[in-house]
Amino acid sequence: MRPAIPLHQKQAGLAASKLGVGTSKKHRAFVASDEQWYNKIFDPSSDFILTWNRIFLFSCFVALFIDPLYFYVPKISYGSPKFCVGTDTRFAVGVTFFRSIADLLYVLHIIIKFRTAYINPSSTLRVFGRGDLVTNPMEIACKYIRSDLAVDVAAALPLPQIIVWFVIPAIKYSSAEHNNNILVLIVLAQYLPRLYLIFPLTYEIVKATGVVAKTAWEGAAYNMVLYLIASHVLGALWYLLSVDRQTFCWKTSCLSETDCHIKYLDCDTTLNATWAKTTAVFSKCNASDDTISFDFGMFGPALSNQAPAQSFAMKYFYSLWWGLQNLSCYGQTLSVSTYLGETLYCIFLAVLGLVLFAHLIGNVQTYLQSITVRVEEWRLKQRDTEEWMRHRQLPCELRERVRRFIQYKWLATRGVNEESILQALPADLRRDIKRHLCLGLVRRVPFFSQMDDQLLDAICERLVSSLCTKGTYIVREGDPVTEMLFIIRGKLESSTTNGGRTGFFNSITLKPGDFCGEELLGWALVPRPTTNLPSSTQTVKALIEVEAFALQAEDLKFVASQFRRLHSKKLQHTFRYYSHHWRTWASCFIQAAWRRYKRRKMAKDLSMRESFNSIRLDEVDNEDDDSPPKNSLALKFIARTRKVPQNMKELPKLTKPDEPDFSAEPED
Repeated sequence: MRPAIPLHQKQAGLAASKLGVGTSKKHRAFVASDEQWYNKIFDPSSDFILTWNRIFLFSCFVALFIDPLYFYVPKISYGSPKFCVGTDTRFAVGVTFFRSIADLLYVLHIIIKFRTAYINPSSTLRVFGRGDLVTNPMEIACKYIRSDLAVDVAAALPLPQIIVWFVIPAIKYSSAEHNNNILVLIVLAQYLPRLYLIFPLTYEIVKATGVVAKTAWEGAAYNMVLYLIASHVLGALWYLLSVDRQTFCWKTSCLSETDCHIKYLDCDTTLNATWAKTTAVFSKCNASDDTISFDFGMFGPALSNQAPAQSFAMKYFYSLWWGLQNLSCYGQTLSVSTYLGETLYCIFLAVLGLVLFAHLIGNVQTYLQSITVRVEEWRLKQRDTEEWMRHRQLPCELRERVRRFIQYKWLATRGVNEESILQALPADLRRDIKRHLCLGLVRRVPFFSQMDDQLLDAICERLVSSLCTKGTYIVREGDPVTEMLFIIRGKLESSTTNGGRTGFFNSITLKPGDFCGEELLGWALVPRPTTNLPSSTQTVKALIEVEAFALQAEDLKFVASQFRRLHSKKLQHTFRYYSHHWRTWASCFIQAAWRRYKRRKMAKDLSMRESFNSIRLDEVDNEDDDSPPKNSLALKFIARTRKVPQNMKELPKLTKPDEPDFSAEPED
C-alpha cells in the first residue's frame, strides 16, 4: 500500500513546479502550464519581466520629458500681423502623437501586471527561502487592484489630450490665462503619479539585478537625466507662466480702456483696426521698456527677448537653460516681483534645487569617483613605494626596475586582483573561466595534450597569473625550478651553456603559446619524488614585458599524482620523446649501438681477409720452403689490422634515466 503524502509536501511540490525548480525557469517568461499563450502567467523572476521593466523605465523617462512640452503650446504674436495670444496647433499635434504612444505603453504595463504572478509574503510555505508563488489570475487581479492599479490608471489616462483638444475649445468666452491655468493643473497633477512609478520600477530592477546602472558612467548618466528633466520641467513651466504674465498685463490694461474687449487679445478673433491704432495696451506692457510701471519680475527676460514668439527650438533651449541655471544656483540670480504666485514658484525652485543638487549631483560625483578610485589607490601605492625605496637607499637601477614593474602591473590589471575575484565565484564557474583562459596554452605542452579533460581542468584550475618586466630573470641555469610558465604575451630568451661547458652556448626565443620549466615534469612524475627541486638546465630572461600563467611545483606535483592511475602507453612514449634527459640518453645509446655495429662489421671483414691470406701463405710455403717470403708487406698489413679492433675505444656508458611509473601507486 502506497503511503499517503502529507498535504504540505504536495503544496511544496506544486510550488516547486510553478517556480520551475530543476528546469532553469530563470530564463523562461511563463510559469509552467498547458494553457494558451495569451492565458499564460508571467514569472516575476524571468528575464522577460526584467527586460520589460527596463524598457518601461526608459519609456517613463520619455513620458516625463513629453508631458511638459504641452506648456509650449501657447504662443504670443508681437505685431505680425497683430499682438495676440494663440495656440501652436502643429506643435500640439506632434506632442499629442508622442504622448499617445507613451500612454499605450502605460496601458500595456497594466495588462502585463494583471498577468504577472506574485510571491505571497504571508505564506507559511517556503521554497528556497521565498514565499509561495501565486499564479491564480483572480488572486493576482485582486492584489493588483488593491495595491497599484489606481496609480497606474492615473498615470495612463490621456488627460492633457482631452484638455487641449476637447475641454478648452468647448469653453466659450474663456481667456488664455484661464486656459493656461487648467493646462498647468492637469499636467502637473498627472505628472506626480508618473514620477512616482519610477521608484517601484527602480526597486524591482535593483531587487532582480542588484543595481540599476551596470557601469559607473551609466549611473552618472541616470542621475544627470533626472536633474535635466527637473530643469526641463521648471523651464517649461517658466515659459508658460511668462505667457500668462504677458496676458495678465494686457488684460489689466485692456480693462482700463472703455472700447477694449478681452476677445481682441485672442489670435482667433478679428482685430478691430480702429481700436488697434488708438489703444495703449501694448505699449504699457512692453517688457523691453524700462519706463513702464508693470513689474514682470522673473519673467522679464523671456518677454523682453520675445521668446514666446520664437520657433520651438529657440524657446525650448532658452527655457531649458533658464531652468538649469536657476536650479543649479537655487534661484539666487532671480529678480522677483511681489506677485504671490511668482514668489511661491521661486521658493519652490530654491528648495527643489537644493534637494536635487545634494542628492542627484552627489550621486553623480560618487559614480565618477568610483571610476578613479583604482587610480588613486595606485598613486598611493606608488608614493609609498617611492618612500620605502628612498628610506632603504636603493640604487637608481633597482628603483627604475621597481617603477617599471609597478607601471606594467597597473597597465595589465588596472588594479584588479584577479585571484580574489575568481575565489569568490562558485567552483564550477571558476573552472569554466580557467578552462577558457588557460586550456589552449596547456594543450600546447605535448605531454599535457595527451591527457583527458578532467586532468586538464585540474591543471588549469591551479594556474595563477604572472607578470615580468623587461630584463627580469625568470630562472638561472643551475637554480631550482619552482614553476612552469605558460606565456600569454611577450617574449622570453632561453639559453644554456650545458652546465658551464667552455665554448658552448645555445639560445632560443620563447613566444606566446610556448612554455618553460619543463624540468618539473620529470620530477613530479616520479612515484615518490624527493623534496629537492630539479635544477634548471636553461637561463630564462624576459626580452620585453611578459604576461603568463604559472603552475607552481607543489600544484604540478598534486596534479601529477593523478597520472599514475592512467594505464596509457601513449603517455609514456610522449614523455620519453619530449624529455631532455631521455633524448640525451637515446642519442648516446643510438651512437654507441652504431659504433658497436661498425666494430663488429670491421672485425668480420678483417677475419675473412686473414683467413684468405693464411690460405695463400700456406700454398706459397708448400711450393718453395727455402725461398724468402714475397708477400712480407701484406703480412705486415694484416698484422696491423688485427690490432685495430682490439684498440678501438669504448664509449662511456650513460645510465638509463628513471622512467616514471604511470600505473603504480605511491607507497604510504
